[in-house]
Amino acid sequence: MGTSIASSSEFGPELRRRRIAAGLTLTRLAEVLSYSKGHLSKIERGHKAPPPELARRCDAHLGARGELERLLPAEPRRPRLDNNSGTAVQQAPPSHSDGAEGRWVGGLGRRQLLAVGATSLIGGGLAPSLPPDPPGVPNNGEPATESAPVEIFRAQFDQMRRLGQSSAPGTLLPLLTVQTRTLGELAGQADRVNRDRLLALAARYAEYAGWMAQEAGDSSLALRWTAQAVDLAEAGGDRHLASYALVRRALVTFYAGDATRTVQIVEPAQAGSLPPRIRGLAAQREAQGHALAGDSYACLRSLERARELLARADTEDGGGMPVLGTTHLADPAAMVTGWCLYDLGRADQAAEVLDRECRRVPAHAVRSRARYGIRRALAHAANGEPDRACELASDLLPLVPVLRSATIQADVRRLTRELHRFRAGRSVRALQPLLAGALHP
Repeated sequence: MGTSIASSSEFGPELRRRRIAAGLTLTRLAEVLSYSKGHLSKIERGHKAPPPELARRCDAHLGARGELERLLPAEPRRPRLDNNSGTAVQQAPPSHSDGAEGRWVGGLGRRQLLAVGATSLIGGGLAPSLPPDPPGVPNNGEPATESAPVEIFRAQFDQMRRLGQSSAPGTLLPLLTVQTRTLGELAGQADRVNRDRLLALAARYAEYAGWMAQEAGDSSLALRWTAQAVDLAEAGGDRHLASYALVRRALVTFYAGDATRTVQIVEPAQAGSLPPRIRGLAAQREAQGHALAGDSYACLRSLERARELLARADTEDGGGMPVLGTTHLADPAAMVTGWCLYDLGRADQAAEVLDRECRRVPAHAVRSRARYGIRRALAHAANGEPDRACELASDLLPLVPVLRSATIQADVRRLTRELHRFRAGRSVRALQPLLAGALHP
């Protein structure tokens, strides 16, 4: 993210005023921020444009509560690039249909799914006409039991998640599409109890497909998959997934750099009537939005709420459905805290938290290791420890071309910018081929 030199006409004098008020010399502030004294001097005099990362660190160390970063001009938000093709992807609002036929990305039409939620997919020709059953009683009069398809597809979902930790997202999307469609068709042939369970599981598949689409760099497709997940869940009687969809949508705006919208989107997902896990995940996303805006107090308050809610959620019975959100972090709230501390400009604290939490990520969770490990290296680089940052990144960067994650690559670009300040160092020079290979596989 660039910044116009014109912006330094306000930023520079305000930085100098706050530095002097805090009793800091230019030399001391440069040491604290891991920037050269000459570089900071040029920024204070308006000869250089301050990067957003520096503005956040100045805010943190001078207690400016985001005021310095707000002096930087807002940039027009650019469409994200598709990670596979390099083409621009517009961030469209969620849509229930895909194409002129009004069919969803998973292959089933919205009307078909609504019919499944009411009785069966008779109108779609997917099941014979059968009289409706009393609640919980299938056609043979026996009490409903969990069907074999639910057990099979539930086990396969866990395998899909595990596969997603070590594979390119584009590889999984066709598989997830087929699984989602198949579950919808099976739901049309099932008794009422199992129909709802099949639709609920199909919703989880669709939600995960949305995350894989975002990892592939296609935010528009990610939002369409999320909308489909909501409709599948509602057809199966689950009204809560619509609130979790807000958490997923807010992740798109977060990566687009829109702090205000990120916080606004998740506000309805924190209603007291919702399950603690959804509210906790929403509080985490809100904290990330506040951190992006430089509001330390609001961020830490949201993180505390997230910790409390997610601790309560750990004692819940999920009804046999896959857990929403990550399953590969020992303490998601702690890991997000480290992420937020970096965005707040507190690189030293971020490095300390991420050092501890990254050691707890399982070895098989390759995508999670790369995601949070690169962020860990980023924190060390921002803290003026380029050799440590390069040591951490050197083991992770070879994974990035394999994972083909647009979100991880975004942090690799940030790491490249952070290390540019130390480009004369031997470790930074040695890392350049790996950085280039990660960004241009």
